[in-house]
Amino acid sequence: MAAELQIDLHQLAAQIKSRGRGLGFDLVGIAAAEPSQYREYFRHWLDEGQAGSMSYLERRFEERTDPATYLPGARSVICVAMNYYVPLEEIPESERMHHGKVARYALADDYHELIKQRLHRLADWIHEIAPEAQTRAAVDTAPVMEKELAARAGIGWLGKNTCIINEEVGSWILLGEIITTLALPPDEPAVDRCGTCTRCIDACPTQAITAPYQLDARRCISYLNIEHRQPLDAAMARGLGEWLYGCDVCQDVCPWNKRAPDAIDPALQPRFSTGTIDLRQLLGWDEEQYRSQLRGSAMKRVKLPILKHNAKLVLESAANRG
Repeated sequence: MAAELQIDLHQLAAQIKSRGRGLGFDLVGIAAAEPSQYREYFRHWLDEGQAGSMSYLERRFEERTDPATYLPGARSVICVAMNYYVPLEEIPESERMHHGKVARYALADDYHELIKQRLHRLADWIHEIAPEAQTRAAVDTAPVMEKELAARAGIGWLGKNTCIINEEVGSWILLGEIITTLALPPDEPAVDRCGTCTRCIDACPTQAITAPYQLDARRCISYLNIEHRQPLDAAMARGLGEWLYGCDVCQDVCPWNKRAPDAIDPALQPRFSTGTIDLRQLLGWDEEQYRSQLRGSAMKRVKLPILKHNAKLVLESAANRG
């Protein structure tokens, strides 16, 4: 009986991966629902204040560091990833100083809804095959250590820039998880292939990558122009450079992204074809134009007053560069 159950679970794992790919996920892997190996480091990171104003990371600490606390009885985590890389159009050099860059992940529709809908469809299919199974779908808004789980599931390794990097896809990937009480066979963890490369560390404009695999969020441009909700002071503002929303510098320089495949999913195509927004126009937006331009976008995480404040800082930075 035990042998038959094991064979059934292996078959089910293979079917889950196939079904996941059919739903549009580029990568699917399985990890054991074990407590985080980074629990103590994460506690120390929080206690040092490196999360900045992201107090939500402090909450639900036990759930975040143990999937079986988030879903009692959890045995496995099905990890998925979607490639979101899209080539961008060039803007004339004369116009560059008037434009603010947007991180690639935020150029398309909000990935939270996109991934969550597909995870729910996969979870519903699992319930049809295994009605006794309990599941809980999650994206990065849930208390999960998604990068660690993805690495354990073989999706990719945790790079020195703290992004998950896949040997074939690179690091332009969005993550999601289904935590389940099914005891599925886990995949082999991904092997770290960063080697001696330090390009991401060397390129970070604000030295946010304080050591390989370590990020001080308070220095990160993505934190400064998204999570830090108050207007930036002069010292912080200098670090923004051309970035209006998010930052891709550490991914742009990663050698593993040189041959990143293009995302073909219609939902992941950019609403701003150059990957930038004309800041002169943005500063003229009213609330209705803001909602219209960013409808269904992750960029609505930043409200219009702060977005305009960031736009002014990017324009000032461009003027200072001359």
